[in-house]
Order: sequence, then structure tokens, then C-alpha cells
Amino acid sequence: MVEATRSPDVAILPRSAPYLEEAVEAGGGRVVDVSEASGLIWTRPSAVEELEHTLETHSRIGWVQLPSAGVEDQLPLIRSRRDLVFTNTKITYAPPVAEMALGLLIALFRDIDRYARETTWTKQSGRMLTGSEITIVGGGGIARALADLLAPFGCRITVVRRHDRPFAGAERVLTPAHLHEALRDADAVVLALPLLDDTTGILGADELAALPEGAFVVNVARGAHIDTGALLDSLRSGHLGGAGLDVTDPEPLPDGHPLWETPGVIITPHSANFAALSVPLLSAVITENVGRWAGDREMRAIVDPDLGY
Repeated sequence: MVEATRSPDVAILPRSAPYLEEAVEAGGGRVVDVSEASGLIWTRPSAVEELEHTLETHSRIGWVQLPSAGVEDQLPLIRSRRDLVFTNTKITYAPPVAEMALGLLIALFRDIDRYARETTWTKQSGRMLTGSEITIVGGGGIARALADLLAPFGCRITVVRRHDRPFAGAERVLTPAHLHEALRDADAVVLALPLLDDTTGILGADELAALPEGAFVVNVARGAHIDTGALLDSLRSGHLGGAGLDVTDPEPLPDGHPLWETPGVIITPHSANFAALSVPLLSAVITENVGRWAGDREMRAIVDPDLGY
């Protein structure tokens, strides 16, 4: 066992499920009041001002575990508090999110969305995911997990990410400057990247037009990655074959929004990962990070304040 060189005292705020306490204790930590803590498990993703106040009033805290993979809401705080270590769940939620992306791809390729809406026996339609061209925008844990899931289907995968170093399972790796090239031959594009200033609206009218006629769009990242108006136009014109959206802009998608009634669109309520699925995964990363924090070792899933993820 690594000898502790930092306090293993960890607070959980707001206090929630018992599994979080169990995860802290499994890592050799003690759950304490925030006034005594050197580490903080934060459980409310949207309460940024409350988190900022907590950190300002409790100067012993040196590490904060955030509850989600996306940190766009917390990013200004993270960048202003470079004296602290922030970790997120980017390595935690990849398997269930990649699984949802695969499910949406299969449903779109095999026309399951249309069949599910029918009330009578209809004509056969669809095409095979096997052997198709898939572009994944994003090169993190979700992209890696999805590439592994797609391997048995023999897909030719292109990954778009900030650098063009080789990526396991991908035939091509391109940078965002070559996004249109990555879209040109894609049977489907999957968005699995963080929401940053330069990735907001990364799929707009020009990018959707760059896709081949009949291509599919799957978004398991953030709704604001896609220009919703441009998406609707492309679907209505018949240029796009369909879209699988676990996230939308706006979100929640209001009743009566035209996306609900647009043929070829599958919408799930940001359910690629949710609490019931994430308990064992989040518990494992908390347990490991508590041990690493107490042992003065490099933490897992550290948020880079400059990159924003």
C-alpha cells in the first residue's frame, strides 16, 4: 500500500447516494465535513456558483472530482483556479455512451426508426452497417470505445481530432481543418467531442452539405455541436438519411418542436449515460482517484484548463 502523503479526508457535496461514500472509503479515504476536507466530490453539475463559493471558503481543498464528462459550465472556474486539481468522468462514461452511439447507428442503417412508427406491415428497407464508412468527430474515450465496438462490423473509420497521430481502429486520422474531407465519403458521422468555443456548431449547413446524400448523423456529445435549423433543412430536403440524437439544442427538446415529427429522426433524452448505468463506473474512478490523491500520485481524468476537457 502506498503511504499517504496527503490527507485522505474527502467531502461529498451535496451529500447524495451512499455509493459515493462507499467509493471514497474503498479508496482509503474518510468522508468528512467540507471544513476538514482536502478533496471534494461535487455532485451537482450545474451549480457552478455554489461550487466556486465552496472552494473560496474552504482553502484546504486541493482536488475536486466533477460529476460529468463535459465541463463547459465549470470551465471558467477551472481556468481561474489553476492551483486546484479538477478531475471529471471522461474515462468513466465512455462504454455506455459508445454503446448508445452503436445502437443509434444500427437503428438508422436498418431503418428501425421507421418500422417502429408504423402501425401496419410495410415494405422492407435499410442497409448494412457492416463495411460502411464511419467518421467519428472526437478522439477521446468515447471514440476509442466506439471504434472497438465497430471492429466486428468491418467499418472503415476516420477520426477527426486535434492532432493526426495514429488512432487504434481508425484508417485515417484528420485534424478539424480537414473536417469536410472526413465527411465527404462518410455513410455516417458520430459526434463524440467536448463542447468548446471552436466546436460549437461544428456541424452547420456547409458541413451537412459535405456529407453524401443519404448519410446519417449521430450525436452523443452536446446538442450545440449541431446547427438545429440546418439539420432540419437537410433532413426535410432528403439530403440526410436520418439522425440519431441523444442530445439536442435546445435541451430538453420542447413539446411540439419540429424534430419530434421529422421522419428519420430518433431522439433519446440524453440517456446514453444516466445514474443507474454510471454507479459502478463512477464508483471505480472515485475509488481510484481517492487512493491516488492520498498517495500523491497522478490523478486520472484530469481536466486540462487550456484544452477545456
